[in-house]
Amino acid sequence: MTKGYNLPAKYIIHTVGPIIYEEVTDKEREELRNCYIHSLQLAKENNIKEIAFPCISTGEFRFPKEEACQIAIKAVKEYLAKNENWFKKVVFNVFTEEDDRIYGQNILI
Repeated sequence: MTKGYNLPAKYIIHTVGPIIYEEVTDKEREELRNCYIHSLQLAKENNIKEIAFPCISTGEFRFPKEEACQIAIKAVKEYLAKNENWFKKVVFNVFTEEDDRIYGQNILI
């Protein structure tokens, strides 16, 4: 975690998602899930109440967007269910129109 400096955020929580070389494995799915869980936990430990996530691993790291979205949403929902009323806001900050469509279709599932 670093300070946000000139960004519109006080802090930046850094995480590195899995790189997909061939097919996605269960290990890589769990690694991606942990990116979200550990980031939420670090935010909570530092009394951060709002957090935004990019589409972790879906660009150059080649994690399939649809599956990554489903993992992200499920991980965040599971964490929030166990930490009810902690976070004021969780944002999925998408990169492209395709990402927006994918998250829009999956967010209510």
